[in-house]
Amino acid sequence: MGDFWVFGYGSLIWRPGFAHVDARRARLFGYRRALCIYSFVHRGTPERPGLVLGLDRGGSCVGVAFRVQGSLRGEVIAYLRAREQVTGVYLERTLPVRLETGETVEAVAYIADRAHEQYAGALDEARAAVIVKGAAGQSGPNETYVASTVDHLGTLGIRDHWLERVARLVAPS
Repeated sequence: MGDFWVFGYGSLIWRPGFAHVDARRARLFGYRRALCIYSFVHRGTPERPGLVLGLDRGGSCVGVAFRVQGSLRGEVIAYLRAREQVTGVYLERTLPVRLETGETVEAVAYIADRAHEQYAGALDEARAAVIVKGAAGQSGPNETYVASTVDHLGTLGIRDHWLERVARLVAPS
């Protein structure tokens, strides 16, 4: 079985957690990066949800495509499902992404399930910041998640103006 690709758009960019042989900047069309998922585990609790990123319909998203050896497929998919599917809020899909080289590859991606109770929908920056500020879960403070994502996107030369505005609103004064 040949190598396969995984598309990261949030914390997978800065903490993939799986072995890969290549990482390339890539664009996924038809979905955008959005703080649209209430986090009940990693960055919040059911009593005090935080917000994490999802791929929501519309636009496009620049992220990172990771090439994984085919021999690791079972192991990596099991890891991703355990990480991303804790509450079943994401739908696992294989979607075409365009690498920075212009080549198009099929990549595993996790998109927001709009029918799930944790789907927050479209939020403005101020509302998103209120939810993020002070939320924390098993993986730490929600503000740290947002700041780390913005920092790592910036390092890659990827701008997400909406997320950057939320990060400024939740940053310590």
